[in-house]
Amino acid sequence: MRQKPEAMCTTVLIIANAAVFFIMLLIGDPEDTYFMMNHGAMYEPAIVEGQEYYRIFTSMFLHFGITHLLNNMVMLGALGWNLELETGKVKFLIIYFGSGITGNLLSLFINMSTGENVVSAGASGAVFGLMGALFYVVIANRGRIGRLSGRGMIFMILLSLYFGLTSSEVNNEAHIGGLICGFILAAVLYRRKRTV
Repeated sequence: MRQKPEAMCTTVLIIANAAVFFIMLLIGDPEDTYFMMNHGAMYEPAIVEGQEYYRIFTSMFLHFGITHLLNNMVMLGALGWNLELETGKVKFLIIYFGSGITGNLLSLFINMSTGENVVSAGASGAVFGLMGALFYVVIANRGRIGRLSGRGMIFMILLSLYFGLTSSEVNNEAHIGGLICGFILAAVLYRRKRTV
């Protein structure tokens, strides 16, 4: 009997993000900026002056409230499932974490150049990376994989960027950095499956 393909890494990432959120909920208030800053969120002075570079990574698992978590996890589930089955686990993880870290670094660089000290957190930089990578994969497969089409991906990207750019308290730099990085990493790592 043939087994259905599984996106194990996507599932583990969703469980990890949810677990971190509920642990944070038990010990404090994830919607409180100071609480999040004290528990690993992105904060430029802490990273640059305090040399707390781990925040570039830990902030990817922190979310400002249940709505923030759910929005990111729904997108992670939908995008991650499709991408992981196409790229395999290792390449998927490289794209996910590479995009998330790159998005956070771009956000950090822009905050430093503008002199803004912003507390930010969330998996959205990495999730946008999956979106960018999946867009490349669709292009590489002549505009379609499964139910996903090139036009559908363009619409999703534009809509996601529009909502980010027209909303307050959204780290658009991390989104854009993640999106571009995901596309580039997929272009480097992904090879189209040959059909027999």
